[in-house]
Amino acid sequence: THGNGVEFFPNVEPNLAVVTIAARGNLSTDEKDRLVREVEDRILAMNAERRELATVYSATRTRELGKETAEDVIGLIQIEFADWKTRRKANAILADIARRTRDLAGIFVEARGQESGPPIGKPIQVLLSARDPALLAPAAQHVRGLLGRIDGLKDIEDGRPLPGVEWQVVVDRAQAAKFGADVAAVGSSVRLVTNGLKFGEYRPDDADDEIDIVARYPAAERGIAQLGLMRVQTQSGLVPIENFVARSAVPRVGEITRVDGRRSLMVKADVLPGVLADDKARELRALLTAEPLATGVDARFKGQDEEQQKAQAFLSKAFLAAIFLIFVILLAQFNSVYTTFVILTGVVMSTIGVFIGLIVTGQPFGIVMTGIGVVALAGIVVQNNIVLIDTFDQYVRESPTAREALLRTGRERLRPVLLTAFNTVLGLLPLMMGINIDLIEREITIDAPATQWWIQISTAICFGLGFSTILTLVVTPCALMLRANLSQWRGRRRAPRADRTRANDDLQAAAQ
Repeated sequence: THGNGVEFFPNVEPNLAVVTIAARGNLSTDEKDRLVREVEDRILAMNAERRELATVYSATRTRELGKETAEDVIGLIQIEFADWKTRRKANAILADIARRTRDLAGIFVEARGQESGPPIGKPIQVLLSARDPALLAPAAQHVRGLLGRIDGLKDIEDGRPLPGVEWQVVVDRAQAAKFGADVAAVGSSVRLVTNGLKFGEYRPDDADDEIDIVARYPAAERGIAQLGLMRVQTQSGLVPIENFVARSAVPRVGEITRVDGRRSLMVKADVLPGVLADDKARELRALLTAEPLATGVDARFKGQDEEQQKAQAFLSKAFLAAIFLIFVILLAQFNSVYTTFVILTGVVMSTIGVFIGLIVTGQPFGIVMTGIGVVALAGIVVQNNIVLIDTFDQYVRESPTAREALLRTGRERLRPVLLTAFNTVLGLLPLMMGINIDLIEREITIDAPATQWWIQISTAICFGLGFSTILTLVVTPCALMLRANLSQWRGRRRAPRADRTRANDDLQAAAQ
């Protein structure tokens, strides 16, 4: 109700960033390189003014850019930032790059910082799958429309084929056999119009590699109309291929993706700085519930949402396993189920303290880093209860009442418990506040990237341990006194019954 959301990994200041340039059209490598160079020049001009980038590396390629790269990406620009103390925040630099390249016509520029967690690409990813491929394109358009209605998202893309036309040449084999032609002959004729027909290889004296010998029509005769004018050499002479070949223009398909044997498309979106991907994934789920996809189309969240669910399941199992092992060890040590449960109440109280700490500091619950902190707390907070209960068990044998034993225990163990807990809290306090103390270089830095990784863990331990320690000094003595009071109450209940039993035995003996 009062939390600040959930995130997968903490938002750490990156050292690297990638700028992707996308453009559509039948572009040659030189044309792509000119477009990429325009973006590169803008970035280099910004760096000349600010001196915030250490290295700028540009690459103009095609589909070798990576599996996660969109089909219309023509180049990448990889950026290495200067030292974090001498530059602006990475989000400000990337926003400046987007602003400087916004007026470039015909291209789409996306700038993303290095991911702090596993390399999963854009955080919002929806995998659409169907047995009927015709249902995927409308479904992808529907999901993309829903993403466009959600605030806080940017750089929305989908895996639909890019707009384009490809020509299919279909050979009627039965009709071709009547003229003595075959598919191989038709294919050779088509290659004369397109890529050319290879006849052999030749290696010049001044070259190390062989050169293909290719025959093609002149450039003026390589159009679509030439396909209708071609003739195929047969035993009966030259035969127009129009007699047994049908040409048709169909939408171009760049690649076909299957997941578990079903045709699939991916829809992706990035989030604005300061926006939690988990919140936007919940909004998208709500929209998909209100406006469902067509029958036969399945939607599955991938990317950060999937990895977050896996990490959450793993850490939940690790937490339960840790609690079980602690329970077994404590039960073997104290030989009392009640005492073991009293000691484990510190784990529950520490978890409450963690959530209070996140609310006070305004941090989201980190599935990985805060989750690790909660698991670590389970093994830390039990020691305070162990110290109190072990001392109480020794004094209860010597003291006339349990209350006196508890008072002696509290008097002698109050300072060790507080010193142990607050020594840990004070030790982690600089890390929780993002303060880094370098003893070698003799400098103190605030909000360094190295400390941003550990803020969530240290926050969980500081607030969880401090909260549980204060409550342990109250709850544990009360729980032990409750057990002593229950034991006395049961003893008083048994005493009259035992007196009546002895009186009856005396009467029976006297009667005999």
